Amino acid sequence: VQLQASGGGLVQAGDSLRLACAGSGRTFSNYHMGWFRQAPGKEREFVAAINWIGETTYYEDSVKGRFTISRDNAKNTVYLQMNSLKPEDTAVYYCGAKNRLTSWSAKYSSSYTFWGQGTQVTVSS
Repeated sequence: VQLQASGGGLVQAGDSLRLACAGSGRTFSNYHMGWFRQAPGKEREFVAAINWIGETTYYEDSVKGRFTISRDNAKNTVYLQMNSLKPEDTAVYYCGAKNRLTSWSAKYSSSYTFWGQGTQVTVSS
């Protein structure tokens, strides 16, 4: 599946952004989806994940209560609603996909097979 992330930008602390990741090429609903981020000089880290049908979600502790992951399989898109943004949320955000028929460790980037190109989120203080 090909993934295209969008929606990043430059915002101030406290603002909101909604990222989108559109899938194409294969049946999107066959894939668990995850959002990861990578700040300069740091490793890629888990942000949020959602299972193939949207019933189960996972969040990194620092974004719980501020970020919401959701998906619309009819639109082949997964979203990350980010509220109350902080400067430490600044990073390139990537979406990943993992076939639902294979073993999935939602919080580990190595578990994902396909990746989007990333979208930059910059939060100023």
